Amino acid sequence: MAKVKQFIFFDFEMLCANKGLTFEAMEAIRLGAVKYDLETEQITSFDQFIKPISTKPLSNFCKTLTGIKDEDLQDAASFKVVFKDFLTWVGGVKKSRFFSWSPSDLSRLKLDALKHEVSQSTINKIEKRYVDFQAIFTKRVSNSNVSVEGALKLYELDFIGEKHNPMYDAYNTLRIYLQFLDQPLASDLIMLKTFIFETEDFPIEQMNKQLQRKLMKEVSSFSEKLIYFI
Repeated sequence: MAKVKQFIFFDFEMLCANKGLTFEAMEAIRLGAVKYDLETEQITSFDQFIKPISTKPLSNFCKTLTGIKDEDLQDAASFKVVFKDFLTWVGGVKKSRFFSWSPSDLSRLKLDALKHEVSQSTINKIEKRYVDFQAIFTKRVSNSNVSVEGALKLYELDFIGEKHNPMYDAYNTLRIYLQFLDQPLASDLIMLKTFIFETEDFPIEQMNKQLQRKLMKEVSSFSEKLIYFI
């Protein structure tokens, strides 16, 4: 596998309704992404609407949730054309690693690629280089699935940009990743709070004392149970 030179964080907005719509029917209607150059640390962006196969008007629920209007999709290109533009913008799948916040974006990519007869070889290459960053963050930091905005709050950061705009969702996911990568102590402290202290919140200077108290409490409880069984 070629040396990774850039990270691609991507996100789809999809057809949606408050009930009665299967994931298969939730076609992509907007693709947003950011590209992070590992050498220069330069960030560039991609954002395009996608015209779905479905000709039904967007539900009021979907318009409210995504901010996307029917007029935005009328002159939009098809998934196949937008994905081709996306690959041109990426500039090389083999030198890239792809990230999203939850595996639903990869699933959406695979389903719509099949519908639009996009090269499965290309999709397979992306899948081999794909990382579900939410899963890693949950396992290493948050101890539960949180939203992009929720993960930012753990680092005391605010969401930048327009919410439910997939390009900004991708950009903020990159911000979380960089915090996770560059601030290991902060990530470890968040992990301690979420895994050990759960909802309790202690200042850093009190963390060791609280950890000792919790450990002593657990040891005491275990000793009592051991005596009972003896």
